[in-house]
Amino acid sequence: MTSMAEATARLQQVAATGPTAVLADAFATAGFELSLVGGPVRDALLGRATSDLDYTTDARADDILAIVRPLSDAQWDVGREFGTIACRIDGETVEVTTYRADVYDGVTRKPEVTFGDDLADDLVRRDFTVNAMALQLVARTDGGVERIAPRLVDVGGGLEHLLASTIDTPQAPEVSFRDDPLRMLRAARFEAQLGFHVADRVRDAMADAAATIQNISAERVRDELVKLLSTPDPTGGLRLLTDSGILDHVLPEVPALRLEVDEHAHHKDVYEHSLTVLLQGIALEGSRNPGAAPDVVSRLAGLLHDIGKPATRRVEGNAVTFYNHDVIGSRLAAKRLKALRFDNDTVKAVARLVELHLRFYGYMDASWTDAAVRRYVRDAGPLLERLHILTRSDVTTRNRRKAERLDFAYDDLEHRIAELAEQEELDAMRPDLDGEQIMAILGIGPSRAVGEAYRMLLDARIEHGPLEREHAERLLREWWAARAAD
Repeated sequence: MTSMAEATARLQQVAATGPTAVLADAFATAGFELSLVGGPVRDALLGRATSDLDYTTDARADDILAIVRPLSDAQWDVGREFGTIACRIDGETVEVTTYRADVYDGVTRKPEVTFGDDLADDLVRRDFTVNAMALQLVARTDGGVERIAPRLVDVGGGLEHLLASTIDTPQAPEVSFRDDPLRMLRAARFEAQLGFHVADRVRDAMADAAATIQNISAERVRDELVKLLSTPDPTGGLRLLTDSGILDHVLPEVPALRLEVDEHAHHKDVYEHSLTVLLQGIALEGSRNPGAAPDVVSRLAGLLHDIGKPATRRVEGNAVTFYNHDVIGSRLAAKRLKALRFDNDTVKAVARLVELHLRFYGYMDASWTDAAVRRYVRDAGPLLERLHILTRSDVTTRNRRKAERLDFAYDDLEHRIAELAEQEELDAMRPDLDGEQIMAILGIGPSRAVGEAYRMLLDARIEHGPLEREHAERLLREWWAARAAD
C-alpha cells in the first residue's frame, strides 16, 4: 500500500466494474446484503491484480442461485452444502457464499457448517486479518436493504496489518488454529506469497499447536503445500514451518536435513543447501521457461533431492560421505509424496529426478562417449529439461572457480545432447527393429522374449547409434542363438 487515498480509489474501481456492480444491484433488489470479501479486497488495497472474486451475503444457497441464474451463463452448486454458489458473469467466475459461523471440535478434519446472519461475525471467523476485510456493497439500513456507497468493513485491524506487512489473526491465534489447524500452513504460505512477516504471537501459537496439523486430511495439507511451493520464494514459509515444528509432521525429511556438523568432519549444511537449490531452481525455471506456470514437480525435486543423506551419513577420516543417498532419497521421496496423496505421475517424476540428480557428476571425470550421452537422455526421458534445472541448481559452492567449471561442463553436456538430438532424433529414441519385426524375424508370438529382445536392441542403439536394418537383424539373430544355447 502507498496511501489511503490510492487504496480507496482502487476499492471504488473494483466496486464499479465487472460482476461486482451487477451482483450488487441484483442482491439489493432481492433484499439481501452483499460484500466483496477476502483476497480481492486485500489485493486491491495492495495494488495487486484482483482475481477469484469472492462475495459473502446473508442469503442462503437457494436464494443465491435464484439471483445469479438470470445474470450468468453458467452456475455450479457443488459447494451448496457450505452455502457456496459459483457462476460465470461477463467471462469471470465468481463465488457467493452465505455468512458462516463454522464450529470445529479440534479433532475432526472438517467443520460443522453453521450459517450466520451478520457480516462482522463472518469476518471474525476468517483466518487472518488481511483476509478478513470486506467491501460492503449492499447493507441493511433503517429503510431496509439498500445499495450503499462501498465501505470497508475491517473488524480485526486488517488495514493496519497490511500497512505493517504483518500476518495476524482476527481472534487469538490459539483459538483460530484450534478451529482449523490448516491455517498454520496458510500463515507460512501468505508469508511467502505476500512477503509479510508473521506476528510473534502467531509464531508462538503455531509452535504450541504444531502437532494438531495431523488432524487435517493429507489432501488439504498437500494442496496448501503446493500453493506454498508455487510462490516466487517459498523458503521463508518453509523456514517458518521448520522452526515451528509443523514440518516435522508434514514433510519430516526436510527438517531432518539439519544435520549436526562435526567440528572435525565437515560437510555442507544440507538443510540450507536444499533451500538454496529450491530457490535457484525457481530462478532457472523463469529464465529457461519464461511465462510458464510454476513447476511443482521441479520444486519438490529441488527441495527433496538430498533427503537420503541423513540415512547414509558416514564419517570417514576428516570427511563425511553420503554414498547412495540418491537411491535412498528417491525411495523416501516416493513414500512421503504418496502419504501426502500426490498423484502417481508426480510421485514417479519427483522420485526419478531425485534418483538421477547425481548422474551428471560422472561427466566431470572424463569426457562422455556418445553412448553415455544417449543413456543420460534415455534415463531422463521426458524429465530431461527438469533434470537440467535440478542439476544446475544443485551447484551451491562458494568456490567461484569450481562453480564456473561445473557450469561449463554442463553447458558442454547440453551442447552434446543438442548435437546428438539433431543427428539422431534422441527424443524419439527407439530400437532399430520394432516388436512386430522382432516377432517376424524370430518366428515367435507375443512373449517376455520379445521385450528382452527389444531392450537388447535399444541398448545397442544407445551404444552405437542408429544401425542399418541388416546389422540390427544380425545382432538379433546372434542374441537369440546365444539365448537358446544358455
